[in-house]
Amino acid sequence: MALEIWWGSGSPYSWRALLALEYKQLSYVSHLVQFAKQEHKAPALLKMNPRGRVPVLKDGDYVCFESLAILHYLDRKYPQPPLFGHTAEEAGTIERVICEYQSYAEEHIMRIIQAILFQGVDGRMEEVDRAMTYVLKEAATIEQRLATSAWLVGEAFSAADTVVFPGIQMLLRSLERREAQELRTRFLPLESNFPAIAAWIGRVQALPGYERTIPPHWKE
Repeated sequence: MALEIWWGSGSPYSWRALLALEYKQLSYVSHLVQFAKQEHKAPALLKMNPRGRVPVLKDGDYVCFESLAILHYLDRKYPQPPLFGHTAEEAGTIERVICEYQSYAEEHIMRIIQAILFQGVDGRMEEVDRAMTYVLKEAATIEQRLATSAWLVGEAFSAADTVVFPGIQMLLRSLERREAQELRTRFLPLESNFPAIAAWIGRVQALPGYERTIPPHWKE
């Protein structure tokens, strides 16, 4: 029985799962969930994930949700090519880079995106500016790492790239909005401010199957 995945356009967590599936070249049935229609709260999905969130992966009778859990499951069940490295040392480093991103960057990236796309920057500029300061600091760390290796950990695409890439891409897209005019010059142009990150984005986009992972509404 084929793998099935329920995911939402514009969800960075869904994007992680899709990148992993494509990188491993696994066949899967795709179920695009429409947030505007509250399809993520539909009884069938709530039965699989009572929290009513995506992504949700189904492999035969087994159901897995939460993006990192999905990455770990896929890597144990379908180990080649690996997402968590070949050695204990590689796995530890990949996990550490993911933890660093979650602890020091992700919350601030999502705060900026939420303010620009949904809440409005006006009246929140101090909060958003503070978040941007944290993001720029972590971007410098990522830039330094990518200046010496092709991927976030070593010379192979890994779960670290899978986790970090969607958040950065969504941040960059948000900064292109008119509402973000005062913020974007602190990050963009990427090729000048963070050239190693820009090159890394190009490498991810060149991976086989990448086009199938892009949020559909970005193509409209």
